[in-house]
Amino acid sequence: MPKIVIPLTDTKIKTLKADPAKVQKLADGHGLFLIISKTGEKTWRFDYSRPYSKKRNSLSFGSYPTVTLAEARSRREDARTLLAQNIDPYSEKVRIENEILSANKNIFSEIAAEWFAKQDFAESTVKGQQRLLEVINQHIGKMPVHEIKPMDVLKVCQLYEKEGKLETAKKVKVKCGQILRYAVSIGLCERDPTQDLRGALKTPRAKHMAALVEPKDFALLLQDIDHYEGSAITRYALRIAPLVFVRPGELRHAKWQDIDLEKGLWCYTPPKTKLKTGVQHIVPLSTQVIHLLSELSQITRHKSEYVFPATTSNLKPMSENTINQALRRLGYTSEQACGHGFRASARTILEEVLDFPIELIEQQLAHQVKDMHGRAYNRTKHLEKRKVMMQTWADYCDELKSSSQ
Repeated sequence: MPKIVIPLTDTKIKTLKADPAKVQKLADGHGLFLIISKTGEKTWRFDYSRPYSKKRNSLSFGSYPTVTLAEARSRREDARTLLAQNIDPYSEKVRIENEILSANKNIFSEIAAEWFAKQDFAESTVKGQQRLLEVINQHIGKMPVHEIKPMDVLKVCQLYEKEGKLETAKKVKVKCGQILRYAVSIGLCERDPTQDLRGALKTPRAKHMAALVEPKDFALLLQDIDHYEGSAITRYALRIAPLVFVRPGELRHAKWQDIDLEKGLWCYTPPKTKLKTGVQHIVPLSTQVIHLLSELSQITRHKSEYVFPATTSNLKPMSENTINQALRRLGYTSEQACGHGFRASARTILEEVLDFPIELIEQQLAHQVKDMHGRAYNRTKHLEKRKVMMQTWADYCDELKSSSQ
């Protein structure tokens, strides 16, 4: 005759005391037991026979009273339902735990960090990229990538849209798309949901870098630069920048090892094209620039690899804001002039005033220029013509300054 089990009650469980001499095991029926340790700790345990092998096994349901009697019985019934389907409750528990662990590893912030580590961002853009990801992670960082929906990304974008920051809203969408496409490539989700947001954001108006493109305005700027009273290194950077019209980040990262004053050439690989083409850019140096660099070499060459080292450390280049801050001190607003604007000034005046071919100018700007057959020009293409153009440009800048005095 089978043993009759009297179900436990909360009242009985609360009155049970520990026995220092032994561990107590009280049955509630159908495999559920309350185990009371010698120290009085009460835990639930479910004993059962595994499907197929029929080996005995036990499964912990947690401690009492954290897990109540009713909850323990509910878990027992769930386990018995699995057993009726020949599913081992313990194996199912492990499977669910692994899914949760996998989901935690596959949350957006973790995948974003993994993606970020594989990128080779220019130093000047790293902080901006990190700030953008911090905002995105605040909203969808804890979501598993396979659960992210278009609306989840759109909500983050709309935070910036409401502030009128349409360009930033677009950057959020692009950044999320880059990370989610990476997740697709490593098999963590099926597709990039940001593809469904096409047309969902307001289109930002194109905003060009501030630049003075009228010769008379540019002449006054050059004059003001010559009278700048800041630090010596900044003075040289300001005077050289309009004559070489490279990107501000390329100017401040200029290294002495890349400059040949005897040949009058500065050869380096722009960070912007480093990953795509790896092609060196050649800047022919005018006699004016060679003169300025020769003077500057007496100040910085012996103590730093950088032509324009930072004021706080010779191991770092000058700050990305140095040129712009100097222009502000000269009285120019951000709408009037910026370090990047020297490129637009040179491009416009070289073409419209000095009549140089646009292809020659574009190549000197380190833009990708293709020939009539669609092939990109190599780095030495038209080098002699570009030397003439750069010297003509420097001479013209001198003439502008003289004529406006």
